[in-house]
Amino acid sequence: MNLETKIKQDLTEAMKAHDEAAKRGLRAVLAAIQLAKTDGSGDAVDGDREIKLLQRLVKQRRESAEIYEKGNRPELAAVELEEIAVIEKYLPQQMSEAELEAALRDIIAQTGATSARDMGKVMGAANKAFAGKAEGKMIAAVTKRLLEG
Repeated sequence: MNLETKIKQDLTEAMKAHDEAAKRGLRAVLAAIQLAKTDGSGDAVDGDREIKLLQRLVKQRRESAEIYEKGNRPELAAVELEEIAVIEKYLPQQMSEAELEAALRDIIAQTGATSARDMGKVMGAANKAFAGKAEGKMIAAVTKRLLEG
């Protein structure tokens, strides 16, 4: 079953249960999938593209929640956080920082990186290897710490 079909089924369940947060989050995912299908790129909406799409939705909501909290609007931040919780259910299990660090040590050894100047090589390999499993910010922070330390 593809993501779109699963989301539609879950949206039906959320509507029956009157779960407003789930309805908002699932409708946002369906809208993003529809946009991706009709964006004119000709690319199929496959598993990798679905994951990137979901990650982008989560990232947008996190940024919005931060802005709302800085603007002293906790009620709006709470709405964004509810939607994040709904969308994250469809993402692969995220790596812990310890798992990420161990995997990054392997990539650093494979690429022969020795200093922060080699961060680009490591990040390129890491982003491909951890697509959907870790956020770019966390990958960058751990990579920087490992290369500097």
